[in-house]
Amino acid sequence: MESIIKKKQPNIIVFFTDQQRWDTMGLHGNPLDLTPNLDRMAMEGTHCFNAFTCQPVCAPARATLQTGKYATNTGVYRNGIILAKEHKTLAHYFKQSDYATGYIGKWHLALEEPTPREDQGEYDFWLGSNILEFTSREYNTVVYDKDGKEVFLPGYRVDALTDAAIRFTLDNKDKPFFLFMSFIEPHHQNHVDDYPPPNGYREKYTGCWIPGDLEALKGSSAQHLGGYFGMVKRLDEALGRLTDSLKSMGILDNTIILFTTDHGNHFKTRNNEYKRSCHEASIRIPMVLSGPGFQGGGCVQDLVSLVDMPPTLLQAAGLPIPGEMEGRSILDGRKDWPDDVFVQISESQVGRAVRTKRWKFGVTAPEAHAWQDSYSEVYFEQYLYDLEYDPHEQINLAGYVSHKEVSKKMSERLLRYIEKVEGKKAVINFAEEKASGQRIVRPDEVIS
Repeated sequence: MESIIKKKQPNIIVFFTDQQRWDTMGLHGNPLDLTPNLDRMAMEGTHCFNAFTCQPVCAPARATLQTGKYATNTGVYRNGIILAKEHKTLAHYFKQSDYATGYIGKWHLALEEPTPREDQGEYDFWLGSNILEFTSREYNTVVYDKDGKEVFLPGYRVDALTDAAIRFTLDNKDKPFFLFMSFIEPHHQNHVDDYPPPNGYREKYTGCWIPGDLEALKGSSAQHLGGYFGMVKRLDEALGRLTDSLKSMGILDNTIILFTTDHGNHFKTRNNEYKRSCHEASIRIPMVLSGPGFQGGGCVQDLVSLVDMPPTLLQAAGLPIPGEMEGRSILDGRKDWPDDVFVQISESQVGRAVRTKRWKFGVTAPEAHAWQDSYSEVYFEQYLYDLEYDPHEQINLAGYVSHKEVSKKMSERLLRYIEKVEGKKAVINFAEEKASGQRIVRPDEVIS
């Protein structure tokens, strides 16, 4: 009887990319057919249409997805901070229920390379690199096993990691498993500041289509977008290979797959690099779930945060959700679901933002030391965007007399989040007032 119960436990796979914009998906309007497998998975499963990271920096976002806690509460509020062992990872909770656990790819939550055993997040199987873009290249994938031994994986890097993941699923197909696949693509290759796709893919997508914000603001998109799209295409092909392999093993129908990413990419349009801002290009992400509990779930229009995924995966597996997790499972029916998301950023700046379906309000703390300080007690209004009429965030409405009440209400929301999540009381100073011209905001457009 016990073995029958165990067999019914669903397998869990997290297919985690790095720096992937939400609008690379066909279902978000991309016309290049980059993601046919992901789009089909979204149509058959559950598509979180309005999904966001809660920290647009690599390590903080990864710490959140491993623990279900906001970045300031894991201590990993910027890159270069280790995830302390007191914070239990998803591997811990799945191991408690006799799941085989495996991690393949980029970790970015340790301080050493190779990652010591004690810093591997309690995963049983390990084939990873702390900072994969430093230990590998597009056709030279070098990772390390659990004991720190260097392992070379042949093929284009996406394919090399996918091959290893397929082997893990084959080795564990007769028992429930939790596998975290962490790709570096479509992140840039740091030492050459380029987005190297598979051979021939850059040419196919260069000059074809450009998202609206990049068309307006340019940045590095002319140089990089073809390679970036080529990387996204190969990731989608890898997703197809993975699901094909699961189907051939007879376990696809009992496997939950979460496809998402750590943050997006604004291509040097908002600062001098690629993320580390709370603009849509940095914080809005693709998020799709398939498998038991998610098939036929449709398109979720509620605003969903990365911090909601750990409790969602645990509930989908029939496991209890720890009280220390700060997100909410989307399987709860989303009754009284919040109509906003909270975003922290504490590396390039100490800033915070709150986003509703229509408005985004952001603050920064210019007196804080961005590398040393995880929070501030005093913030200044940095921007207010009306996303309904300005989806590419071209017009900053902060300070407009017409939008004074919107800023006030959004600041109240943000201060509530800061107090609830961080346990801090903060003050927000509003931007200097300026004339609004013809702009007005009706009372019914101001949300509490």
